[in-house]
Amino acid sequence: MRQGPLAGRYPAAAAMVIFALVPYLGLSAALQPLTPMIGHQLHMSMQTMSLGFGMANAGYAVGTVLAVQFAQHFPQRRMMVLYAALLVIGSVLAAAAQDPAMFIAGHVLQGLCTSLLLIAAVPPLAIGFGLARIRSTAMIMNVCIFGAVALGPTIGGIQAGAHAWRPLFWVIAAISLAALALTVLTFEDAPAADPDAPRDPVALGLAATGCVAAFYGASELLTHPFLSAQTFGPLVLGLALIVALVVNQYRARRPLLMIRSMLTSTVPVAGILVALSAAAASVTATELTASALAPHYTAVHLGLLFLPELGGALLTAVMLGVVLNKRQLHYLPLVGMAFLAAGIAVFRVQVPPSQTLTLIGSALTGIGLGAAVAPALFVAGFSLPAASLQRVFAIVELFRAVAAFLVAPVFAHFAVTVGANPRTGTGIVLWIGLGIAISGALGAVLLYALGGARPRTPDLARFMDGDGPAWYSPPLLAAVRNRQRRGVLAEEPGRS
Repeated sequence: MRQGPLAGRYPAAAAMVIFALVPYLGLSAALQPLTPMIGHQLHMSMQTMSLGFGMANAGYAVGTVLAVQFAQHFPQRRMMVLYAALLVIGSVLAAAAQDPAMFIAGHVLQGLCTSLLLIAAVPPLAIGFGLARIRSTAMIMNVCIFGAVALGPTIGGIQAGAHAWRPLFWVIAAISLAALALTVLTFEDAPAADPDAPRDPVALGLAATGCVAAFYGASELLTHPFLSAQTFGPLVLGLALIVALVVNQYRARRPLLMIRSMLTSTVPVAGILVALSAAAASVTATELTASALAPHYTAVHLGLLFLPELGGALLTAVMLGVVLNKRQLHYLPLVGMAFLAAGIAVFRVQVPPSQTLTLIGSALTGIGLGAAVAPALFVAGFSLPAASLQRVFAIVELFRAVAAFLVAPVFAHFAVTVGANPRTGTGIVLWIGLGIAISGALGAVLLYALGGARPRTPDLARFMDGDGPAWYSPPLLAAVRNRQRRGVLAEEPGRS
C-alpha cells in the first residue's frame, strides 16, 4: 500500500485536519463586516451576496451526506486528496474573483469541501491512533470548529479596518494549500469501506434538494417578506425534504445514515437535541448582537469585543479533554447550555449592550457553545460502536448546519420586522434564543429521565477496540414503557 512520508504520524495528521477545517469555518464567521466591501468591488447586491453565502452553507450541509456515500464506494484517502484539491481551487477562485459568479462558485466549493473533509478526516483521526490520542483529537476538534468560529469576527473586523478583503481570502487559500500538502504527505492508501453497500440516490437527492431549497428560501429573506413565494415556499419545502430524508433513512433496510440507531436510543437523541439547541441559540444571539452594535463601533473595535469567545472556546477544549473518559462528560453539555443561556441573558440586559456587557456575554457564549456542541457530539458518538462514528458525525453535522446556518437568517429577518423597531425586534428574538437554550437543556434532562438513562463512565478501551459502545444507552422512553408494561401485568387476572 502506498504511503506518504508522514503517514501514521499523529501531529501531521492533526495539523492536516486543522488546516482543512479552519478556513471555511473561520471565514464564515468573519464575513459580516466584509460583505459590503466585497459586494461593492464585485458589483454584487446584498441579496446576491446573501444567496451566495446561503448556497455555500447548503453545500456544507449536503457534503456531510455525500462524504458518507463516497466513503463506502471509493478509497477514502484518495478522496480526501481530491476534496483538499477542490478546497484549494475554491479558495483561489474566491480570492481572485472578478465577478459574482466566480466568487460564489469558489465560496460554495469551500463550504462543500470543508464538510467532505470533516466527515472523511476527523473520525479516522479519532479512532485510528489508539486510545492514547482520542483525548487530543477531541480537544483539536473543539478548537477547530468553535475556536475558528469564535476568532472569525475579530479577524473580519481587523481586515475590514484595513479596507481590504482579498488578503484574508488569500491567507485562506494558503491554509487550504497547506491542508492539501499535508493530505498528500500523510497519505495511507486503503480500500473503500464497503464496496457492496447499496448506492442511495434517493437519500442524496433528498439531502441536496432539501438543503438547497431551504437555504435559498432563508437567503431571500433579506429583501422579501417571510410569507412570500421566494422565501416561505422553498424554506418549507426544503425542511419537508430534510424530514423526508430522516424518515427514508429510518425505514431503509440498509440505510446510508444510521438514523434508526440514533433516534431510537435515549443518549444520542439527548445529545443531538443539545447540539441543535446550542447551535441555533448561539449563532442567532451573537449575529444579532453584532448587528445591533455595528453602527456604534468600528469594525476592528467590534471584532475585539467578541474576542473573549475564543478564550471560552479554548477553555472548553481543555475541559472536554479532562472529562472525556469520565462520567462527568454527560454533564458538560448541560453546563455549556447554562453558560450559553447566561450569555444570551447578558446580551439581553440592554439592546444594544454596553462594551462591558458585550465582553461578558461573548465570553459566556463562547464557553457555552464550546462546552455544549462538541461534548454532546461525543456523548452521542460513544453510545454507538466506533465503526459508526463517521455516520454519527455526519448526522449531527447535517442537523447542526441546518440549525446554525438556517435559523440565523430567519431570526435576523424577524428582528427587523417584529416589534416597533429593530431594537425591540432584536430584544424579542434574544428572548426566543434564551428560551431555545433553556428548553434544549431541560429537554435533554427529561429524555434521560424518561429513558431511564444514567450518566456512566465511558469504556473507551472497549469502544476503541471496536467491541461495542462506550456505554449502554437505553431505548427511547424505556422507563415509561417499562412502567406501563408492569402496570398491564399487574392488572392481568390472577396477578397481584
